[in-house]
Amino acid sequence: MISRRIRLATIATAMAAAALAVFGASGATESEDPVASPGEPAAARLQTLDVAGMDTSAQACTDFYQYGNGTWLSKNPIPEDRPRWGVSDELRQRNQDNLRKILDRLAADKSAPEGSDEQKLGDFYGACMDEAAIEAKGLTSIAPELAKIDAIHDRASLRAEIGRLQSLGVNALFAFGSEEDRADSTKVIAAALQGGLGLPERDFYTRTDEKSVRVRDQYVAHVAKMLELAGSPAVQAAADAKTILALETKLANASMNNADFRDPSKTHHPTTLAAFSKATPNLEWTKFFGEQGLAPSTPLNVWQPDFFQAADKMLSSEPLASWKTYLRWHLLTSAAPTLPKRFVDENFAFFGKTLSGTPEIPPRWKRCVTATDDAMGMALGKFYVREYFPPAAKKRADELVRNLLAALNDDIQTLDWMSEATKKAAAAKVATFHPKIGYPDQWRDYSTLTIARDYAADTLAANQFEWRRDLGKIGKPVDRYDWGLTPPSVNAYYNAAKNEIVFPAGILQPPFFYPDGDDAINYGAIGGVIGHEITHGFDNSGRKFDANGNQVDWWTEQDGKNFDARAECIVKQFDGYFVEKDLHENGKLVQGESIADLGGLTIAYRAFRKTLEGKPEPAPIDGLNADQRFFVANARIWATNHRPEFARLIVQTNEHPLGQFRSVGTVSNMPEFAKTFGCGAGTAMVRQPRCQIW
Repeated sequence: MISRRIRLATIATAMAAAALAVFGASGATESEDPVASPGEPAAARLQTLDVAGMDTSAQACTDFYQYGNGTWLSKNPIPEDRPRWGVSDELRQRNQDNLRKILDRLAADKSAPEGSDEQKLGDFYGACMDEAAIEAKGLTSIAPELAKIDAIHDRASLRAEIGRLQSLGVNALFAFGSEEDRADSTKVIAAALQGGLGLPERDFYTRTDEKSVRVRDQYVAHVAKMLELAGSPAVQAAADAKTILALETKLANASMNNADFRDPSKTHHPTTLAAFSKATPNLEWTKFFGEQGLAPSTPLNVWQPDFFQAADKMLSSEPLASWKTYLRWHLLTSAAPTLPKRFVDENFAFFGKTLSGTPEIPPRWKRCVTATDDAMGMALGKFYVREYFPPAAKKRADELVRNLLAALNDDIQTLDWMSEATKKAAAAKVATFHPKIGYPDQWRDYSTLTIARDYAADTLAANQFEWRRDLGKIGKPVDRYDWGLTPPSVNAYYNAAKNEIVFPAGILQPPFFYPDGDDAINYGAIGGVIGHEITHGFDNSGRKFDANGNQVDWWTEQDGKNFDARAECIVKQFDGYFVEKDLHENGKLVQGESIADLGGLTIAYRAFRKTLEGKPEPAPIDGLNADQRFFVANARIWATNHRPEFARLIVQTNEHPLGQFRSVGTVSNMPEFAKTFGCGAGTAMVRQPRCQIW
């Protein structure tokens, strides 16, 4: 299925990556200098859980998040250039340090063959780091695009320019790309989605509370300042900013909310080009398809038909001048991180400071490493894997995945709320899971991408390369080798249409994964992650896809009702978690991730216990028995300090709950946890009523 590019406008890319990560607040730290127990060889304790991060003065049955992480949280304040700091951010930082070493070396190498990945990576990174050259260029690199917007003279040229900006990665009016056909997952079709907003999501335009109104006022001031920096007189920039907010508000009012966006039954509207063109004539889809090299017979899925009907009407009802102002702004805000310092600073002032509460922008090198990974991540990933991902890590991760899939298959057979017919179909889906570990079997070809050591122009070129690569999939068989994350990513994902689970090399290391660590911490940490992605195949969205990746209902009617009733328990649970007095988690929005957390840790625990069958119980380590290590390792992967503004932003926009809620929300539903720590009925960490699906 098409990847939704949730864009927190142009927050510094490092922060955007942190905000969107599936395991955005996660990790368990590796002990740097473990002390061996008397008589125990030091080599036996090379990798172990950092128990010094625990707060054993807290009660495990009262607040397990504090018990497992309290000391780590108190000793790890948020760096000034971060909106949050968690143990996963520590890992990301280590990965960034390693990528920097690679890129510094490539940028300094003047002997790399022209057109090679080495030359392109080195020149892209080098251009990003060359602040003097960026200052000297000013707006030169995007001036031709600004001129094209200025040249718009009628509705036809407006529509054409919207399409052109789409190809450059600019969030103009809507989103468009490829997705696997939900009726036949062996094929790739076109997909049209809502888009065009400058603020994070639609409710930022419609909420009437004091904080939301203030954010909109600050957004208007920011837009005006950016337009002024680009040459508009102050009075005109202020008026244009109000015009932009008004136009975006109309788009927001026509947009689908975040919770519905995650429901595949509400975003599946297959149609033909002819029918879509008739329903939205002003968008001239036949011309758009022709400009993008797509055949008129190309199948199409329109995720939000109501949005496109509203947008189509707006193309004719809104003044041409308003649309030109809107497009100028979206080009400018999209390019802002690649422009001179005055644009970068103003961009960060709103998206970094105001929305995320971050005092300082990340240093240049961090932003350039992230930008290079965004532009040519698969090429960079080859170097990363070669230097930092040992084959032994891949081998042991493969074993963990196999064991968790077996545990889920066993679990399905024991469910008393699921019929035999649905169990059979579920087992078939488990049997066809396709794990991807570490890095792709086939590397991406960047031969058609030209990098000219001009940061803004190179970024536009990389965006256009990705646009053409993505649209090039349409009308062809699904590429089973394609990846949606780059190898250095500290993240993982499940793709329903391919029924695949993907774990990049970046996450397969301490603190998530210990190649030389004991099973208890590996099953608790990376096992919980693996189980999470597997369970996504059976969450409120994933369950609507069959073993072949087709969106069909393979459940009996009663089994579907049983699932929905159990899922509603999760919704109510997370509705009760407050980040502020007036702001709580949106249970409907986060239910898929929360179902995956609970199901994932449940099967990870069962897989772990299965490894102990016929063996003596493992000896305690650092005063923790095996089950305690399992649960503490999982608690640690959520340890994160958040700035209040950023926590508020995530709760309002992201389908992943905050880490502390993911930690306690999961284990409070697990009787295995209560037994391990002796938590009796009525304690905070024993939830009543208990939520259980898998």
